[in-house]
Amino acid sequence: MPKVSVIVPCYNMGKYIDETIDSVLKSTYQDFEIVVVNDGSTDEFTNKHLADYNRPKTKVIHTKNQGLVGARNTAIENSSGEYILPLDSDDMISENYIKEAVEYMDKNPNAGIVYCMAERFGDSQGIWEFPEYTTERMVQQCLIFCSGFFRRKDCEKVGGYSVNMNYNYEDWDFWLKIIELERDVYRIPKIHFFNRVRKDSITSTRDWGGRMKTMNRQLYLNHLELFAKYHTDPVTLSSEIKKLKSEKEETIKWVYNTMDYKLGHALLQPFRFIKNLFKPS
Repeated sequence: MPKVSVIVPCYNMGKYIDETIDSVLKSTYQDFEIVVVNDGSTDEFTNKHLADYNRPKTKVIHTKNQGLVGARNTAIENSSGEYILPLDSDDMISENYIKEAVEYMDKNPNAGIVYCMAERFGDSQGIWEFPEYTTERMVQQCLIFCSGFFRRKDCEKVGGYSVNMNYNYEDWDFWLKIIELERDVYRIPKIHFFNRVRKDSITSTRDWGGRMKTMNRQLYLNHLELFAKYHTDPVTLSSEIKKLKSEKEETIKWVYNTMDYKLGHALLQPFRFIKNLFKPS
């Protein structure tokens, strides 16, 4: 059984995937497998290229289109490594990323997320800056890109990537789930990840307006107690809850059934506003 599983969802990215796979194969640490999921690609070149893909340590699974979350979960289900590294099919890693991450996780059993510094290339170039990690900051914004290491056992505990998240929020949501297990987070102080910037990417072309609002709302619902812990200001909480009025019955039921609400934990005192907010007129 390999120590590390590198999971690579691929949708119409056949022209880039060789560079991605090559970057992994050049790793100084070689106890890994690569699991590529051809996620229902419609591009003829991608399908032909992956139909008989023959690279060391690499297997390809062909599925109907599930989207990024479904493809990642499928790859994880068909992998066996103790540690997992997601890698998009147009990005690359350095030759020492796997080695340094494995060494750290082996020495630190409570390490739940290990990532690194990053650099962008392609249509935009330069260091990809992220603020220093703290849990409080992580609740405010995603500080970790998709290609961080995590443990299979933790992934199983949290149920993999959430199917109700997309538009790049799936990474933020997943990392928060690992953090909720009270795992430690560590950033290797070196550039080991290389993110390709394309003008036609989802990040470049998506409509941020309505989709951001929808995903922010769902992220909040997925991590209600964590958000409450770091957002105890009643005005802020009340504003967030108002956004959920259209789903009030389901949401209020969820809130009332949380363990912290039942216990009356001091950090969740602002939820008292809910009763008045949703009181029938």
